[in-house]
Amino acid sequence: MDKALEKFGNDIAIAFSGAEDVALIEYAKLTGRPFRVFSLDTGRLNPETYRFFDEVEKHYGIRIEYMFPDAVEVQALVRSKGLFSFYEDGHQECCRVRKVRPLRRALKGLRAWITGQRKDQSPGTRSEVPVVQVDPVFEGLDGGDGSLLKWNPVANVDGKDIWNFLRAMNVPVNSLHAQGFVSIGCEPCTRPVLPGQHEREGRWWWEDAKAKECGLHKGNLKEDGAAQVNGNDATTESDIFNSQSLVTLSRTGIENLAKLESRKESWIVVLYAPWCPFCQAMEASYVELAEKLAGSGVKVAKFRADGEQKEYSKNELQLGSFPTILFFPKHSAKPIKYASEKRDVDSLMAFVNALR
Repeated sequence: MDKALEKFGNDIAIAFSGAEDVALIEYAKLTGRPFRVFSLDTGRLNPETYRFFDEVEKHYGIRIEYMFPDAVEVQALVRSKGLFSFYEDGHQECCRVRKVRPLRRALKGLRAWITGQRKDQSPGTRSEVPVVQVDPVFEGLDGGDGSLLKWNPVANVDGKDIWNFLRAMNVPVNSLHAQGFVSIGCEPCTRPVLPGQHEREGRWWWEDAKAKECGLHKGNLKEDGAAQVNGNDATTESDIFNSQSLVTLSRTGIENLAKLESRKESWIVVLYAPWCPFCQAMEASYVELAEKLAGSGVKVAKFRADGEQKEYSKNELQLGSFPTILFFPKHSAKPIKYASEKRDVDSLMAFVNALR
């Protein structure tokens, strides 16, 4: 933080979201250097968040630079699609109007910005966030590629350590945190998380885990594989999840499994694509799960759901993104989708044990 403020002076600002980003402001204060703070007021924030903004301004004796969406753009969106269109067709359009474009205007007046991104916030999209980077999406004061630097000073800091710091410094925090909210955004798109759930699961909970970025950090998102042929994701990647403890299901096999109203054994099945980096990343934990469950009365299986099987998987098997994990209970017809982004063996085993 000190290096960022020293290097850029008045041409850098802290992006404050109304959550634990207050840690960034506290760090900036501790440097003794002047600093700027901006925030995006989407018009859809919780009342608690607005009160928190006021508390932060008074506590630090600062004025947050608020950026607002264009009224004409918001009016056009709401008139044409209603107030809650994002529940039906995804959050990207609303976020683009209310957040991304205001942010773009703010950053055009800067040479660098400071964010509160951490690697542990989202295994799907933020696990490789560096401390300093050339912003891959936005332009700065001078315009063009490479004109804006992005500082993520807490990229390698654990969320628990952030909270220990906030408590130790006795700084204001959003009262929503005490109500089970961890990652806080707009009111319609944020909800509390349950114990054991990942913090980003409270954001845009109706969408795929890998899409949980609003566009402010779009550079974190990666495409699902290098090769796509005629939209069918056809590649020559070698297969994954190879183990004698795993059952490989054919299309007929999974159709039969899905049709059974009463099964002799419970099943856990991963819908995957060999080229998908998120599938590859969970291979070791899923194989270990299969080995631990061998002979336990729970079958562990895989079904390749890309290519020609993708439409069927989306329509019949709840496939939203790769990997999708389903549990087929012993005495129930409907499979249960694993909703967490945590794919380590302990989390998967807890899911199985809760339902077996």
